[in-house]
Amino acid sequence: MPSAPAAGTMRTLRRGGTYFRLAELGWVDPLDASYSQRMGGRWNPPGAFAVLYLNDSVPTSRLQVLHKLVGLPYGPEDLEPSEQHDLVTVEVPTLTHLDCISDEGLAAVALPTSYPRHRNGRPVTHATCQPIGRRAFARQLAGVACRSAATNATRDNQELAFFDRATGLHPTATGRTPFAAWW
Repeated sequence: MPSAPAAGTMRTLRRGGTYFRLAELGWVDPLDASYSQRMGGRWNPPGAFAVLYLNDSVPTSRLQVLHKLVGLPYGPEDLEPSEQHDLVTVEVPTLTHLDCISDEGLAAVALPTSYPRHRNGRPVTHATCQPIGRRAFARQLAGVACRSAATNATRDNQELAFFDRATGLHPTATGRTPFAAWW
């Protein structure tokens, strides 16, 4: 049996290629990550650094839309067209990211292998993930590759939290599809 990783060890993996981003209709630049810098997100505390949150597939993007509506008495088909999300196709350069997909990668950063939930079924909070994202950012990783935390996601649904750095290596939007055409 392999030994456990040393404390503080982070496992990495290479990710790149086609990803997807949900975009509200009024967003002029759907790859602008400044909102996440101001408000924070799963992998970045408010005010720390900007992160572009992406989905690995159209099915994962659908789960994200449904996740945003959990607990509300209506579904996406009930929304006015102005309240629905376009789907932006994004090409991401292949770079090294923190591995929060494999059991080994999760264990290395002290997340449960049942991530995005604890073994008792409770969600792993943003407050738990943000210090991990901060460490990955400080170690100059490109971002965090993780299992999707959307409601009803499986281990196969993945996300990419791409750190917005001034490196010249940035994701590029290659298409934008209206909700009615992609849903």
